[in-house]
Amino acid sequence: MKIGVVVHGPHIVDSGYALKIIKFLEEYGKVKALLGGTMGRTAVYDAHLENLIDISKKRLPSQSVDKLAKEGHDVIFLLNYGKSRVTGHGFGYKVFMKTKTKPKLIQIERPGEKDGTVIPWHESTRRFAKEIADRLGLQLVEPEEIIEEIPRDEHYRPSDKRVYRRLVGVSKGENIFVNGIVIGKATSDNVILVAEDGIIKEIIGGQLKEHGVEKLGPVDLKEAIVKTGLLRRSDRIKPRKVETRKPKEKFKVAFLDHAAEDIYALKDSDLVVTIGDDTSLVAADILYRFDVPIIGITDGDIDKVVEKGFKTRGSMIIESEKGWDDIIGRRIFEEIFKKRRRIEIEDMENFKKKILEIINNMNVNYLIKEIK
Repeated sequence: MKIGVVVHGPHIVDSGYALKIIKFLEEYGKVKALLGGTMGRTAVYDAHLENLIDISKKRLPSQSVDKLAKEGHDVIFLLNYGKSRVTGHGFGYKVFMKTKTKPKLIQIERPGEKDGTVIPWHESTRRFAKEIADRLGLQLVEPEEIIEEIPRDEHYRPSDKRVYRRLVGVSKGENIFVNGIVIGKATSDNVILVAEDGIIKEIIGGQLKEHGVEKLGPVDLKEAIVKTGLLRRSDRIKPRKVETRKPKEKFKVAFLDHAAEDIYALKDSDLVVTIGDDTSLVAADILYRFDVPIIGITDGDIDKVVEKGFKTRGSMIIESEKGWDDIIGRRIFEEIFKKRRRIEIEDMENFKKKILEIINNMNVNYLIKEIK
C-alpha cells in the first residue's frame, strides 16, 4: 500500500505517538508523512524527525491531505492529539470538509488516552480503520456520531450583521488565539466569539484583548484558525540546538511584528527584532534552536503561550510602558530598517545603540533585560 500521513500539532510528536504510529503503519506499506499546520514544526525539529516528517513547507492540514491524495496514496491518516475528544473530533471534521479531494481519510485521535479514537472519514476505509483501532486498542467512532456531538452553533450564524462562533473544548483561564494572535482570555467554559464587519467585537464568556484585536485586523471568522490554551503543552521539552554561530563581517537582521508569520523563514538571520510580547516569546523560543538572538520590544502585556520559553544568549528584551511597543516598533521599522523586512549591518553593538537612541528620543520609560 501507498500510505500518506498528516501529522498535526506538537503534542502528537512530543508524546512519541507520531513516530510510533508511522512505524506501525510501515507494516502495511510505504509511508510518506507531512506536517499539517505550523505549530508542530518545532516539536518535529526537537525530536530529530524532520527526515521522517516533511516540515519544509507551511501548509494547512487540509492542504497536506490534498497534496498526498493528488500524489496517489491509497489511504491517508490524520494524526492528532487534541486537548479533548470533542475538540479533536471537531478538528478532524473540519479538515475533511475543507479538503478538495475528499480522499480515503482515517483519523487517529488522542492515541495515548483512554478515550482515544479512530475515525473513518471516508466510508470505504471503515474495515481498515476497524483493524487499526483494534490493533492500537482504540475505539472506532463513526463520522455520523461526531457530526451529532458537534454543537450546531460551533460553526457560525449571521444575524444583525454579526457573525458568531462558539469555541469547543475551551477551559476557563485559557488564551484564545485567532490566526496565531492572542485576542482574549476565556472566563468560562462556554465561549462565543462575535465579529462585525470582520472585526472581533466581543467575547461572550471571555475577556477581549483590544491590542490583540488591533494586531489581528479584519478576519473571516468562518475560516479563521482558532486555538485555545498553550501552543505547546508538554513540560518535558528538550530544545535541539544547532552549533553556535561563528563571527562574521556582516550580519543579517530581520524585523518581525506578527507571531503568525513564518518564523522559520528567519532561522538564517543573525538577529531578529521582534515587536510585541507574544511575538517576542514565540519567536525567541523557535529561534533559540538556531542560535539566533532577538531584540524584543515589549510592554509587559504577556500571555502564557508556551509552557517553557527559551531565549538565545545575547538576546535583549526592552520592556516599555504599556501600549508603546507597537509605536516604538513602527519608528524602528521606518528609521533603521527603512521599511524593509531584512537588512545587513556591520556592528551589532552599534545597531543596539541606534534602537535605544530612538526609544530615548521618544521620551518613554523602559527596562532592559539582557540574556547572558
